[in-house]
Amino acid sequence: MFKTLKVLSALLTYPSAELKGAVAEMRTAIDGDNALSDKQTSAVNRLLTEFETGDLLDLQERYILLFDRTRSLSLHLFEHVHGESRDRGQAMVDLQQLYESHGLSFASSELPDFLPLFLEFASTMPDGEARDLLSETAHIFEAIRQRLKKRDSAYEAVFRCLVSIAKGKPNPAAVKAMLATPDPDANDLQALDAAWEEEEVRFGPDAGECGNENLAAKMRAGMRPAPGVAPPERQHTVFTHSPSNRA
Repeated sequence: MFKTLKVLSALLTYPSAELKGAVAEMRTAIDGDNALSDKQTSAVNRLLTEFETGDLLDLQERYILLFDRTRSLSLHLFEHVHGESRDRGQAMVDLQQLYESHGLSFASSELPDFLPLFLEFASTMPDGEARDLLSETAHIFEAIRQRLKKRDSAYEAVFRCLVSIAKGKPNPAAVKAMLATPDPDANDLQALDAAWEEEEVRFGPDAGECGNENLAAKMRAGMRPAPGVAPPERQHTVFTHSPSNRA
């Protein structure tokens, strides 16, 4: 499953010429890992084909419209947990410390809750532990999957695979609560502004059970740059890993 999670992580990063050039390698990795069903593999291959044959600028524009502009599709996990909670900074520190406790350190300017980073971390763990970890955010994956399916986006395949790999199934109440929040079209600027201004749905002790407690307890908030502060420069997802510390 290690290679499959690495591929799914890569597919959720900002499209680049390097990523386009690695399509054949990613197909080989998925086929060799044998972690997905034939149907799931076929769906991922649709996305890989779009990367392989699509114009890079078009791919980048699509990515920005989906994942950067649309809050309901944010790839920052904490955005879907507590949104504007004041605890978000500590949650980031907790998650980064969790990575470092497993021998991982950042070589990227992305925030710790960026989903490709989270998947890179999961890929370093034994299969059972990785599945447990993914189950804690399965409701987020499922809500994003449904929203992408509504848009007929090939990216839906990535989230379908993540839900399947997770040991625990998505909490229906949590998924329903997430889907009840605004999900505007990326070209509706007024609706997008309104969605970013609204308080995000909360998951935690006051909202019912939403997953296991170890990492879920740390996922208390989202962190994004303060108004007027430029977001981190976009870089490739990179980890350095010390095998001796691997769990």
